[in-house]
Amino acid sequence: MIRSAYLLLTLLAVTAAPFAAATGAAATGAPATGAPATGQTAILCAFEPEWTALVALVKHPRTRTFEGVRVVSGTLEGQSVLLMLSGISIVNAAMNTQFLIDHFPVKRIVFSGIAGGVDPALSVGDVIVPERWVESMELTMGRAMPDGFAAPAWMPGMTGLPGYGMMLPRGVRVGSAHHPEEYHDSFAADAGLLALARSAVGSIALKDCTARQACLGKAPKVVIGGTGVSGPAFVDNKEYREYLYTTFHAAVTDMESAAVAQVAFRNEIPFIVFRSVSDLAGGDASTNQMNTFMQLAADNSATVLTAFMRALR
Repeated sequence: MIRSAYLLLTLLAVTAAPFAAATGAAATGAPATGAPATGQTAILCAFEPEWTALVALVKHPRTRTFEGVRVVSGTLEGQSVLLMLSGISIVNAAMNTQFLIDHFPVKRIVFSGIAGGVDPALSVGDVIVPERWVESMELTMGRAMPDGFAAPAWMPGMTGLPGYGMMLPRGVRVGSAHHPEEYHDSFAADAGLLALARSAVGSIALKDCTARQACLGKAPKVVIGGTGVSGPAFVDNKEYREYLYTTFHAAVTDMESAAVAQVAFRNEIPFIVFRSVSDLAGGDASTNQMNTFMQLAADNSATVLTAFMRALR
């Protein structure tokens, strides 16, 4: 009995400890301070079409459910992986990323999914791998003044960027074991993982037609670099899309990635995000195209992620 209890406590200690490897804030691009020599790649996605694109790629899958959340362990391109359906939006993404870190030896975090295209140079089906992520709806609701809206003069963390009406951008205060707590206006993807992605994409063939033969106007491409933004609201508004582009130079907008980036920073674990454009976030010529192209976009993101995982060998 004593020996069994000892073994159980040992197992819990191994599986519950967070495993650290740093990424820096976007403002400094600080390098990771050291990943564990062994561990698993955590791959997250937000909803079913993204999950469908990824789970079929996992070899020797073992599915478990923790507090209602599915986790599949196995291998992908020879790498030991944990696949989790995080759920849609900021809180779900942050909460479930931290859950994985607390219970498994996570050495890197990868997110794959769809996004709304913000940069006019992007089209539906394109895949982007941003180098930084901004929480674009971290805000102060400013007071109406004769010349516009303003935050209280004492309010810390204001970025000084233009607001969208009364919505004034604010940084996020967070620290880690090796970074003092301070305000961040963005979180940087791991430079080494970005470099690996650049070397891996090559001439990848991406889908340009859905199963129902809805086809794109031109062949999709892969773009590495630029800025992604995240917030708790689905964006389907032309004016707000233009604001995101002019203010943050955003390429895409989604509802999870910046939250995952912040959790990765806090735990000092390298991360990278792959997002494929499913719609134009309000810039579509007629109606929003997400319902038509979300599976195609999810599949394209998974295709680029697969090439990246292959390059990890």
